Amino acid sequence: MNAQDLKNSILQLAIQGKLVEQREEEGTAKELLKQINAEKEQLIKRGKPIPGITENDIPFDIPESWEWVRLGEVILLTSGQDMTPNNYKDTKVGVPYLTGASNIVDGRLVINRWTNEPKSIALKGDLLLTCKGTVGTTTILQEEEVHIARQIMSLRTFIMDIEYIHIFIKSYVNTLKAKAKSMIPGIERKNVLEAVIPIPPLEEQKRIVAKIEALMPYVEKYGEAHSKLEVFNKKFPEDMQKSILQYAIQGKLVEQREEEGTAEALYQHIQEEKVKLIKENKIKKEKPLPVITEDEIPFEIPESWKWVRLQQIGELSRGKSKHRPRNDVKIFENGTFPMIQTGDVARADEIITQYTTMYNELGVAQSRVWQKGTVCLTIAANIGDVAILGFDACFPDSVVGFNAYHPIDTNMYFLYVLMCYKDILDKMSRSTAQKNINIEILSKVAFPLPPLAEQKRIVEKIKEMMPYCKQVNK
Repeated sequence: MNAQDLKNSILQLAIQGKLVEQREEEGTAKELLKQINAEKEQLIKRGKPIPGITENDIPFDIPESWEWVRLGEVILLTSGQDMTPNNYKDTKVGVPYLTGASNIVDGRLVINRWTNEPKSIALKGDLLLTCKGTVGTTTILQEEEVHIARQIMSLRTFIMDIEYIHIFIKSYVNTLKAKAKSMIPGIERKNVLEAVIPIPPLEEQKRIVAKIEALMPYVEKYGEAHSKLEVFNKKFPEDMQKSILQYAIQGKLVEQREEEGTAEALYQHIQEEKVKLIKENKIKKEKPLPVITEDEIPFEIPESWKWVRLQQIGELSRGKSKHRPRNDVKIFENGTFPMIQTGDVARADEIITQYTTMYNELGVAQSRVWQKGTVCLTIAANIGDVAILGFDACFPDSVVGFNAYHPIDTNMYFLYVLMCYKDILDKMSRSTAQKNINIEILSKVAFPLPPLAEQKRIVEKIKEMMPYCKQVNK
């Protein structure tokens, strides 16, 4: 339950006679109504008769000392009247002129027009209700008098406590809104006057008002706490996932096992594989990368792990955007491949299963096809979005592909590492018209490398735990 729902519940309890106890010495609402009618007779002439109340009009039970009446029986309702611009000004001379909901902010008046020719006058203590445009805004007038435009109604009570009427209107305003018939929402006089209101004895009205005033500060505090809880609940699954991944890449998610060897041994094995691939002209020999310094290391890792740069342990390459014929075909055809866009990577949940466009034979000939299982990383616009290809595909120059060398046979561990590096990569972006990083920047980032068997155990543990994050989110 949010704060507004709690307020509504309190208001509902108030008008049902359940918020404060009834006291015999305070008399009855029937006696109060006799006094109200006597005062009305002296002050106004009766207009159209207000219909009586039937059993069907009564929405809930009230205490025996209360009475059901039409609102028009206990208030004087004044409708507003618009003025032409020559009848008002923005200098503080005359009577304030209120035109609508813009004059009522957080229950307080904002006055920016004045007139010397007031006609539709509301007096201090009247309840103002916006009835056209933004309907249902209310406040109790503290100015001695104001002129109201036709977007506002004024409710004046006879003997009744105006704050109690205010409580009722706030609880009833959605019903009034629902009865609005025109294209521009509006509350009709008839619907206000004929609203069925439960009337308690006067002293009980005052006690109800006092009780609500005492409760509202607690409701406000509840609202603040509820808002913080809502934010926490929304962030918690994401924070939980980030924590799991961060533990994983720091070597804290699974234990280290001596029999699984070291990352240094794995690294040397990869270098031997690279030499072999270079001799076979399957990859090009890259420039030596600088040694990783202490300043580049963002956190501690186990002794059996090693800090490496991605280009030292796998192929890191960028897509191509030139000569990119597209069509909307969503099926694989001979010589036609999916074309992964940056948005496809952002929408993926680890594995890319959907794509935006296709690449035809001409396009493929001018680019290349990345294998299923390749890590895709966006390096422009939304920097650091990462996913793994669920099929063979092409991608543009705003996406980088990574494939680890043998004996590493899956890129899943590197997917999770790169998920943790999104903020780091974003901070490394260059300040151009569109934020971006390049292969040179990416190739110099230090990444934690565990032994191969431990990589696989980390991936299995993450897959085991991630469904719990999604369950919490639901």
